[in-house]
Amino acid sequence: MDELEVLYEVRDQLALITINRAEKHNAISLETLSQLQSAVSQAAEDASVRVIAITGAGGRSFASGSDLNEVLDRDLKKAMEPIVQGLAEQLENLPIPTIAAIDGICMGGGLEVALGCDLRICTPHSRFATPEGKLGIIPGGGATARLPRIVGAGWAMEMMLMGDPINAERALQIGLVTRIIEQEDLLAEVDKMASHLAKFAPFVPQFMKLMVNKGMEASLVGALAMEKLGQGALLMTEDSREGITSFLNKTTPTFKGQ
Repeated sequence: MDELEVLYEVRDQLALITINRAEKHNAISLETLSQLQSAVSQAAEDASVRVIAITGAGGRSFASGSDLNEVLDRDLKKAMEPIVQGLAEQLENLPIPTIAAIDGICMGGGLEVALGCDLRICTPHSRFATPEGKLGIIPGGGATARLPRIVGAGWAMEMMLMGDPINAERALQIGLVTRIIEQEDLLAEVDKMASHLAKFAPFVPQFMKLMVNKGMEASLVGALAMEKLGQGALLMTEDSREGITSFLNKTTPTFKGQ
């Protein structure tokens, strides 16, 4: 039986999805991509899952990029399909938080998968790059749109035009990642983050993601109006009353997603 290219595990309220092509530095083939999308859909349909994390097997790579053997044979029609863009959009539009747990190489299409996640953390030896320009192409999985929104136009241009890797410390400095965790502690940190996120009222991450992702596409006036409407909607929920009352009474809230 062929080895699965993507592993799926539910640990408490966390769905851990692992890219399992360590011998190829977790390069993302079309089959890998299909399995990733199926795993994300499976997690989204599981009511017990409150957080999704994606990582890479082997301790050397999160994902080194798209499988270049397939890219070489890709015609214009195939190139115009969503491919990695579709997975990143799927992650972005989920109502629950997503975490990219990066350990090692995170480049090209692999970086674009990570950019689709809400939170990115990495190990000290991790490296990040958008090297497509050196191959005579440009990023096609969303980096030209998402990277400047996350790190700013200046660093996005530096990474895309120069194509050279940046290290974990630089990634932290520019906001590409928010935490650097020792390799042996990476998944424990993911579990800790997931446990923290799962304590929030279920509507909160959904509304937070919606306000930030859609708000960045709107004018300032439009984004602020959307924020007020979102807050107003949440104030009508039972969970908001439970949360505020529990805070005032110094008790632990019990959220029901209502």
